Amino acid sequence: MSPEGAIAATAPASQNKTLYNLFLLLVSGLGGLLYGVDVGIIAGALPYLESTSGLNAQQLSVIVAAVLLGSVISTLFAGLLADWMGRRLLMTLSGVMFVLSIPVIALSHGYGPLVLGRLLQGVSAGLIGVVVPLYLAECLSASSRGKGTGIFQWLLTLGIVTAALVGMYFSIRVDQVAKLGNPSQLFAFKDHAWRSIFWVSLPPGILFVIGSLIVAESPRWLFRQGKRDAALAALLRSRSTEQANIELREIEQNAAAEKAVTATGKQKKESLLHRKYVIPFFLACIILAFNQATGINSIIGYNTNILLQSGLSDVQSHWGYVIFTIVNFLMTMGGVALVDRRGRKFLLSLGTAGIIASLVSTAFLFRITETQRVDSNHAVQSLVTDNQTLSLLYNQSAAGKLLAASRANHQIESAPTSLVVIYSYGDFRAATKAVRSDDPGTTPIVISRETAVPANKVVAFFSNPFGDLDAARTAPLTIDNALITPLPSHRTGVLVALTLFAFMAFYAIGPGVCVWLALSELMPTRIRSNGMSIALLLNQAVSTTIAAVFLPTVGKFGYSTIFFAFAGCTVIYFVTAAFLLPETKGKTLEEIEMYFEKP
Repeated sequence: MSPEGAIAATAPASQNKTLYNLFLLLVSGLGGLLYGVDVGIIAGALPYLESTSGLNAQQLSVIVAAVLLGSVISTLFAGLLADWMGRRLLMTLSGVMFVLSIPVIALSHGYGPLVLGRLLQGVSAGLIGVVVPLYLAECLSASSRGKGTGIFQWLLTLGIVTAALVGMYFSIRVDQVAKLGNPSQLFAFKDHAWRSIFWVSLPPGILFVIGSLIVAESPRWLFRQGKRDAALAALLRSRSTEQANIELREIEQNAAAEKAVTATGKQKKESLLHRKYVIPFFLACIILAFNQATGINSIIGYNTNILLQSGLSDVQSHWGYVIFTIVNFLMTMGGVALVDRRGRKFLLSLGTAGIIASLVSTAFLFRITETQRVDSNHAVQSLVTDNQTLSLLYNQSAAGKLLAASRANHQIESAPTSLVVIYSYGDFRAATKAVRSDDPGTTPIVISRETAVPANKVVAFFSNPFGDLDAARTAPLTIDNALITPLPSHRTGVLVALTLFAFMAFYAIGPGVCVWLALSELMPTRIRSNGMSIALLLNQAVSTTIAAVFLPTVGKFGYSTIFFAFAGCTVIYFVTAAFLLPETKGKTLEEIEMYFEKP
């Protein structure tokens, strides 16, 4: 064949590989989209579910937390499942579980089906969080691995933005129906709204399942199953023949290096305590734990409340959250574009440095007013009824009476304030949402035993493993703190919003994109799946702990304290990224593994 003919023959093959790589990125991106939808969709649906389902606060809390519980359970076993059944089949299974969860939730008419559907979503999210980055790391070439995993994160943020916009759309529609003045029509539309919000997320789930059935299995998993020819075929779908052969040789050499020959000639596997396993595993765990310790999940989850307490109005706070999610989405695009050019180490160092500056700035802005905080717990305790409940409409008049009883200075009495009540029944504590004295549409703070005491021992264990549930069911209501804080000015609210947007921008361009890469690239092939599961489980444990202490800490010590704490944790993150983490840009997984083998 002439050179011209050879070139003509290889051109379609090269084009097919390019199209396959794009398809691979699309499928993995859909996995990220599902993960983002899992995280964000309940925020828009919850107000309407609360209004129409007839469920109490404890049941709604379980429905919200069921995703986290399902995710923790599936993350624990995701690595074992990925090694047993393969990466591709586990991706398909996770997609099927997500697809099944939607009709279970959207067609439900009771507590049980809602919890089951949310558990399915959580299990799906936990599996996706492990298997998709794992699959991408093992399938993509070194030159495109950063972009591929970045697209997973990018579409994850798109899922959160989509959930926020869908929630905003139905919020506007509900407001329009409310103006008609027909209570039954409003109730019916709210019921339709929360079901529709879940139905919207069904199409990407179906596309993810279809896509995962078409893509090839991970070549590294196939090789470790003894299927060398199948591994080569999988490599050839996305690489040239020369690149595929070179990478297969590296995989073979790496597998051979894992084994050592003893004096008797018998083979044994290398100890898992070898430095090439321990050091990358330790680094990945630090990065995953402190990624959550930046406060990212709590700042996203409570963003509207934070902005509301910073001095912005209710409408401004909700639009601030929408802008917050859009900043996340747009800056993640920048991270995807830069991760294979500037490298992981540079972006992580830049991002964590910016996060520290943003968090410290936010903390100082809140500190200005929180130093004037007054605890009126004795005054509020006197309002508790004989049946150990409390209902308090907090407005300017009520604020004045509570402050006068607490002997606060006159300047605070005349200014708009916010109130957070921290209370307990026995060993179980809870905190109310912050309410503002200048909000004309505020509803009374209602405290009852159901809002703090778990419904059963399973929920009680996760709330307080050492708590006495039986004693709490008869214990009196104790007002631990009733903290009244002057509201910051509107100017301060705008500045807080800007610092939070900066926080989100730095997080998105650095840790947001690179954390999945660090998780999948650092782990050696032998421990990658199980190591990722353990590291992600640690990630979720830190996230759960922060979620549990966030509101009580804010209620008792203020936003400034929690933001300073997040900044302190991020300093450790920055030191790890800047001084301990190696640059993995452009290196194959086997080359990264060899790096950690060196003394």
